[in-house]
Amino acid sequence: MPASVVTPLPPALDGMAAARLVALSKFAVPFGGLLRGGLQAGEAIIVNGATGYFGAAGVVLALAIGAARVIAAGRDRTALSALVEAAGPRAVPVALTGDAAADAAALREAAGGVVDMALDIVGRAESAASTDAALHALRRGGRLVLMGSVTQPLALSVGEMLANDWHVMGCFMYPKDALARLAAMSAAGVLDLGKVNVRSFALADFEAALKAATKMRGLDLTALTMEGAVV
Repeated sequence: MPASVVTPLPPALDGMAAARLVALSKFAVPFGGLLRGGLQAGEAIIVNGATGYFGAAGVVLALAIGAARVIAAGRDRTALSALVEAAGPRAVPVALTGDAAADAAALREAAGGVVDMALDIVGRAESAASTDAALHALRRGGRLVLMGSVTQPLALSVGEMLANDWHVMGCFMYPKDALARLAAMSAAGVLDLGKVNVRSFALADFEAALKAATKMRGLDLTALTMEGAVV
């Protein structure tokens, strides 16, 4: 195996079970988006698609990076409530209605009036309404990072973009050193991998693991363990 694809782990993680360490992979994709948008400690950020596989991790990670408030935006009220309970008091849920203008106002209110950044990581959306709401919730000079898979175009008014000095940027995946940096955060106690609900299966139970994976929500993660691994 080429050394370039291997990530050495800090000694502080030596005693951590393999099934727990695999949770690092759940944070890698949203980490790329948060880096792309330049999230700073003390800022308020919207995570659109917060109850999804990567969106939920994005909420937890934004808090670990130092966001003052994380607005977890999604449609499933029950899933949002479970997510913010796990994430902590600086996470605030907003259940979206599909009305972009009303949702933008709700997002701003939840943030205390000022939203610095939005991470759009909603998956397979058939409408761009929630992305539009996240954009229009931003303060002047705010940043929108697009990592989702919305199937419809996002209408951007040149006049609005200029007047609001918005930054809209796409982001695909994450930098090569992302896993090493996340591992360092975990070793330092900044990123709690224990917030991820890992369900482990032996490799021989692959079919059962696959079925479990299709039912994952929010902070759930399904892992396969190799024979002899410390789980």
